Amino acid sequence: MTGLAVPVLLAVAAAAALWTLPRWLPPAVIWLRQWVFARVNGTEGIPVPGPLVGAEHFEKVYANPAADGRSRGAGLSDLFWYWLAPGPHMHQEHLEPGERYRTVARATRRVLAVSHDRSTELAAEAARRQLDRLPADRVSRVRLRDLTMPIWAEAYYELVFGEPCPPDARALIVANADDVVTALKCCGLRHMDRRDRLTRYLRARVDAGTSPVVLPEPFTAQETAWWLQGAFFNTAVVQMSEAMAHLLLAIAQHPPTQLALRRALDGPAADADRLLDRVIDETMRVHPLFGVAHRITSAPIEVTPDVTLPTGSVLLFNYLAYQRTGPAADEDFDPDRWLRLSRREAHFLPFGVTANRACPARGVAPVMMRAVTREVLRRYALVSSVRHDRSLPSRGPCYLVPARPPADAVAGPPADAAVVTAGAAPGRLRLWSMRTGERWADVWCSLVQLVLGTVMVLHARRLRLCANHFDRAEPSTLPHRSP
Repeated sequence: MTGLAVPVLLAVAAAAALWTLPRWLPPAVIWLRQWVFARVNGTEGIPVPGPLVGAEHFEKVYANPAADGRSRGAGLSDLFWYWLAPGPHMHQEHLEPGERYRTVARATRRVLAVSHDRSTELAAEAARRQLDRLPADRVSRVRLRDLTMPIWAEAYYELVFGEPCPPDARALIVANADDVVTALKCCGLRHMDRRDRLTRYLRARVDAGTSPVVLPEPFTAQETAWWLQGAFFNTAVVQMSEAMAHLLLAIAQHPPTQLALRRALDGPAADADRLLDRVIDETMRVHPLFGVAHRITSAPIEVTPDVTLPTGSVLLFNYLAYQRTGPAADEDFDPDRWLRLSRREAHFLPFGVTANRACPARGVAPVMMRAVTREVLRRYALVSSVRHDRSLPSRGPCYLVPARPPADAVAGPPADAAVVTAGAAPGRLRLWSMRTGERWADVWCSLVQLVLGTVMVLHARRLRLCANHFDRAEPSTLPHRSP
């Protein structure tokens, strides 16, 4: 080999590595981030499904009454409490079992106990107000999570307070929810000043007696404010925004499904609802909102005659891994599979296990998602060329193209007529530019997540919010633990 050949080969190798950077670097950085997290926090927990507890026992173990501990006794809790601050000890999902949890859960259910007609109305009106802010006569490029977050801020404000959401309150809620989800994805540091502004607003409402929803004594006004913030203006707004981003992006990237939906919306409402429900379920099967939920056992749990999980075990229930087992284990997007399969057959748990703190919004969430999807598809065709993964740190880039009614569609194969627009849809060059730009953005984002994630994990470990909370608690207030 000549002296010239070596530099040429090195240059070619460097160019190839650089060109393929978006393909291999983000996964490598994710692995490195997980390694760093494990080194900082230590390894704890029993993965479910995993070597000890197979997928066939997932729901049985999850539903066991002894899998009832939520925060105390798990190092992982410090990290979740850090991300969900302020007032994480009042977050319904992180309260230990007992009378305090039951009281808070009842109050949450009362707020969410609305009719389908009312929840549809709330979501549809909020969606119309948000979509009215977009230009009606030209293509808009949006981030779907950012587009829908104000919708849920307004809808849940009206659900809680029984009155239309003023702009200043919407801004506070959106700033709070965006900061929470950005920190959770390690795309930015948490900013407690943004969150505290919402806390002060809610506390002022409680003190003034203008909040129709309060917790009974002995809960304080401050605890009520934290509960409202955590349950409705953190979790509800964040999760619904994430869910809608996944749903609309899935519709954008599956033209036959989009066309079928737009045609169904022009027909009987019941038929359209059934199709929307299948598309929502399929989106949540492929991209589940819940990642890993941890529980701490208060008594031994016998899984099989040979396997018993001891008291104090930290169980890590992995929704994505579980939903990748059984007859619906593939990653293909096929809403019609729900014409052939039941949820239980498919190992599908979109809102958790009923016996162990299932999502309290499981009744209203799909109804509200249907309403928002209807409003979007009546106005726009959706087009996107980005990579769609469960984490979605990109927030769902998408083109909204002003659409003609489905009845105006020309005859032809569904894939050819899926985007029926009043103007020109984004061409191949714009779609290529979107795809390429977002692939390179993933490279930078993965590095940011590595650095900021490490910083926050170290900070959370130093603060020890959960551990210190239980260390300070009086023995009589600690949750009962079976010996």
